[in-house]
Amino acid sequence: MIPLPSSRLALSTSLALLTVVFAVWFRADKHLIASQLVFTVPPLLCLIGVLLKRRQAGFWAGVLGLFWFAHGVMVAYSRPAEALFAWLEIVLSLVIVLTASWPGLSARFGRKRA
Repeated sequence: MIPLPSSRLALSTSLALLTVVFAVWFRADKHLIASQLVFTVPPLLCLIGVLLKRRQAGFWAGVLGLFWFAHGVMVAYSRPAEALFAWLEIVLSLVIVLTASWPGLSARFGRKRA
């Protein structure tokens, strides 16, 4: 297996963890299929794209990470019973946004090579 660069490894790990969090969080939802399609499938598709080295996958993971962050904040604030899952979503979405942005940030602000 080809080793992943550290930012792609962190991105793929956080996407996989977020997929698991959503699958467990909504496992007893009365609209199980809809909740899995809306919450579990997008990070899973982004994970597959990152593992297949699709350039757009990191971008879309970062964009969706902003939505996941907002969702987590709203749930953590409004539903204390689900606060643990919401905080996991918040932390993982921040990691996703940072690791998806890291290659571009390091290219822009990193040391210039001679």
